[in-house]
Amino acid sequence: MTTMLSSDLPLTKIGRGKVRDIYAVDDDRLLLLTTDRISAFDVVMAETIPMKGAVLTQISAYWFRKLEGIVPHHMISADADEIVAAVPALKPHRAEILGRAMLCRRTTVFPIECVIRGYLSGSAWKEYATSGTLAGEKLKAGLVESEKLEPAIFSPATKAETGHDENITIAKMREVVGDEVAYTLESMTRAIYTLGEELAREQGIIIADTKFEFGRDKNGRIILIDEVMTPDSSRFWAVDAYKPGQPQASFDKQPLRDYLDTERRAGRWNGDAPPPPLPASVVDATSKRYLEAYRRVTGQELKI
Repeated sequence: MTTMLSSDLPLTKIGRGKVRDIYAVDDDRLLLLTTDRISAFDVVMAETIPMKGAVLTQISAYWFRKLEGIVPHHMISADADEIVAAVPALKPHRAEILGRAMLCRRTTVFPIECVIRGYLSGSAWKEYATSGTLAGEKLKAGLVESEKLEPAIFSPATKAETGHDENITIAKMREVVGDEVAYTLESMTRAIYTLGEELAREQGIIIADTKFEFGRDKNGRIILIDEVMTPDSSRFWAVDAYKPGQPQASFDKQPLRDYLDTERRAGRWNGDAPPPPLPASVVDATSKRYLEAYRRVTGQELKI
């Protein structure tokens, strides 16, 4: 499988994120194409990570299938042959979309990242350690880094086009989307996370935190969209290595982050674009982390 930095399909490209290219199929459908681009510290690297796009797409597809009957979602298919049958213009491009493309229902997207935290880590731990709060709301005293939060904390954020999303209070979220939608988004977020956390734990993975996006389809239904419980949208830890009171190793781009941290501390990178070139060893280690995440979450090797 060849790696992909950017895509060029015979459809109208309507969006390009750090990782995904978004194409319009028609008024009702989109094609999400996950490239092998990778970003860290809000900077997109020049190199690609082999298999990363397929891992992200197929983990999401795995979860969408598991969520049937729990919440409605936007996936129509993540199978290349089914996609080509539905969108014949893509037939000459089967090799490019193989494993990495998802045909989806179009929605009007809510401008909210629905973050749920089952453990106190990352930016949430930094805020708590400084002020005892999360998104400005007080948490109980005496929590330690990586501690399990019971119940899990719903902490929405605004969707940023560039840079970091900004944590907001639930009250602020209600101002943005209204009380009824806010209640629905939180309820769906909790239902998805509860199922995902339970199933992942059976495979030896803790989903410490994750974020979801939702949209309203043409029939007015609120449905789950984008990616679901992947290493890019979630913090995955190994159950057998979990120790509260300290940071945990993650199944994601940690080798890349560690390398960039080293370059920054050594004064060879200022943290802005362009990033430093990545050694082949870092690319390979990061690719293996993503493939291991797929294997651990699904219980199977990724076959494309």
